[in-house]
Parts: sequence; C-alpha cells; structure tokens
Amino acid sequence: MADLIRRGLEENGHSGRVAHDGVTGLNLVRSLAPDAIVLDVMLPGLDGFDVTRRLRREGCAVPILMLTGRDAVSDVVKGLNLGADDYLTKPFSLKVLIARLEALVRRASAAPSKRLQIADLILDLEEHEIWRGRTKIILTRTEFDILAFLMRRAGHVVTREALIEGVWGESDRQIENNTLDVFMKLLRSKVDSSPYKRVIQTIRGVGYTIREAES
Repeated sequence: MADLIRRGLEENGHSGRVAHDGVTGLNLVRSLAPDAIVLDVMLPGLDGFDVTRRLRREGCAVPILMLTGRDAVSDVVKGLNLGADDYLTKPFSLKVLIARLEALVRRASAAPSKRLQIADLILDLEEHEIWRGRTKIILTRTEFDILAFLMRRAGHVVTREALIEGVWGESDRQIENNTLDVFMKLLRSKVDSSPYKRVIQTIRGVGYTIREAES
C-alpha cells in the first residue's frame, strides 16, 4: 500500500519517501522536513498515534493525514486531538487521498507555520517566545507546551484527557488529578493577567478552550 501511494503521488507531480516503521518515519520527517505526512496508525515500533504525539510535542507543524482500518469514533477523536489534521479509513480512494493532501498543504502554506496568534497573544514555536502585546511572557517548558497545544486547536474544546496525553504523553509517572489544574492556574496568572482580556476559558466538566475574548 505504501508503494502504491508513493507511485500515485509521483504520477500526480509529487515526490514521496516511504518508511515502514514509526521510528524510521519519525527520523525521516526530522531530516527531510516534508510538506505533508501520510501516516498509518498501525505501524510497528511506534504506532501512528505515538509518532503524531512526538512530532507535535517537538513543535513540528507539518500537516498529518492519518490512515487506518479502524473506524471507531474514539480512534478518530484520539488522532485529531493528538494533532492530526485529517483522517481516512481503509479502503480509500487514491484520488481522495491526494486531494486531501493537496488541500492540507494549501492551508498550511497560507499562514506562517511557526507562529500562532490569538488576539494579542503570540506564540513563536521556533524561538520559543510568548508575547502579550508588547510584553514578553516567560513560561516554563510545561506551560509553553500546554499553551501551544491549546493554541494549535484555537476555538475548539480540548478535553482534559487529550491535553494531559498531548503534553505529558504516556510517561511512567502517574499524572495526579490536580496536576493539570495547578499548571493551568500558573499559566493563566502569566498569560491572562490584568490588564489583558482572558483568552483561556474553562469548559466545566470537559476541559479548556482558547479563543479571542468577546468584546
């Protein structure tokens, strides 16, 4: 299937490289900086979810189209919450896959990929800097990762579970129930402090969202 997709891309004027396991794919993305990624969920070593998680935690904003034979809603939600941009279940049309990829690349090229902005809050993924208006804000690494995770999904509700998994991953240590609450309180004290309008909002019983405050 991987070779068929690669040949299909080449026949439509694109070039492609194939990796047959998650670790090789991860290193390939790091070395080539591609325009888009077609990522199968069922990969040996690191699966597609793990690869997506690691790339997004590293600040990689390359569009990801996930492929899987699974059609459970929970798998779709998990992939999108981890940072995938689109999702196709097998079997699929090669023409549809290429059209989806081209649309992802167009959207990604339409705006700077290394700079996220909500109202006067700016996050620079490349320089690891955060600004609120003309004021530079100093965040810890974890606070930065939480803010970046939310800003990549601006306007959408992010569940507590998705946020914890996206920032901390499947670490050996158990994330305590109030750990996220503590970090969110610290983050808000820096990002949403007076005189700025609050952009981080709590969706009670669900999670958080970040969006421009209504005037």
